Amino acid sequence: MEPTRERVIIIGSGPAGLTAAIYTARASLEPLVIEGEPSSTSDQPGGQLMLTTEVENFPGFPDGIMGPELMMNFRSQAERFGAKFLTEKVTNIDFSSRPFKVWVRDTEYHADSIIVSTGARSLMLGLEEEQRLIGHGLSTCATCDGFFFRDQHIAVVGGGDSAIEEASFLTKFASKVTLIHRRDEFRASKIMQDRAFANPKIDVLWNHTVTKINGDDKVDGIEVTNTVDGSISTMPVTGLFVAIGHRPNTDLFAGVLDMDDAGYLQTQPDSSYTNIEGVFACGDVQDHTYRQAITAAGSGCMAAIDSERWLEGQH
Repeated sequence: MEPTRERVIIIGSGPAGLTAAIYTARASLEPLVIEGEPSSTSDQPGGQLMLTTEVENFPGFPDGIMGPELMMNFRSQAERFGAKFLTEKVTNIDFSSRPFKVWVRDTEYHADSIIVSTGARSLMLGLEEEQRLIGHGLSTCATCDGFFFRDQHIAVVGGGDSAIEEASFLTKFASKVTLIHRRDEFRASKIMQDRAFANPKIDVLWNHTVTKINGDDKVDGIEVTNTVDGSISTMPVTGLFVAIGHRPNTDLFAGVLDMDDAGYLQTQPDSSYTNIEGVFACGDVQDHTYRQAITAAGSGCMAAIDSERWLEGQH
C-alpha cells in the first residue's frame, strides 16, 4: 500500500504537540499527531500532565484543573479544527530526504514537515510505589506542586543544582524540607550549596537513599537506608520530591538531529528550527530550563507557525 503523505506530522502529544496541532489544524494543514502508546511511560499520550492530579498554574483555570482533563481539552480542541490522531508509537524515522519518512512498526508515513514534541521524562527511584503515588504526595516538580504542601514536612531526593533549587523553592511553603543524598557531599555548584546550608528550613540527610514510600492512596512517610552501614529508618514526611534529573525522549533521533550533551534537541535561537530544514522541535524535548506546561504550549505554537511559514515558502 502506498504510504499516505501528510503536510505535517507531529510526533508526541503533550502540551507542546497538542498546541502545535491546534495551530497547524487551524491553518488547514490537517496535521497527523502520532501521540504515543498508553502503556509507555516515556511516550504516553498527553505527556507528563497525564501523571499529575490538579494543575493550578495553567492560565485560564482559576479553580485549577486535573492534568488529564486539561490534556483531553487540548486534544478535543485540535480535533475540532481537523487534527488527526494515531495512538501509536513511532518506531523509526528517515529525515535524509523529503518527503520525510516515519514508521509505526511496518506502516510507513510521509510528511512534508515534521514537528518533534516527544518531551522528557523525570528520572525516578525505581520503586514499585512510585506509579501508584505519583501526583498523590510524590512529585517531580516543585514549581507545579509545592503549593499543596503548605506547613508540612517534605523531603527532596538528589544532590545536584536542581535538587537544591527545588528544596529552596519548597521552603516557601513547607515547614521543613529534608534533602536526602546518597553521598556525603553534593555535586551541586558551591553557590547552590551555600544557599541550602544557609536556609534554616533545610536539613540534609547524608549517605541515605529512599528505599520505600509509605501510603496507600497518598504519601504518609518514607523508608530510608543508610548507604554506609545499611541501617533502615523511617521519616514521617507527607511529600516526596524526586529531583535526580530528566531524560529527553530523543533516542529515535540520535545521529540525525543535533543534541546537546544531555540529549536535548538543539533549536536555532528564537525559533523551533532544528539542523534539518523542515523539521521543528518544541516543548521539553528541547527545553531543559523551564519544563512547564505553559512554556511547552508556547513553544508548540512557535513550531506550528514556523512549520506553516516554511511550508508556504516551499510552494
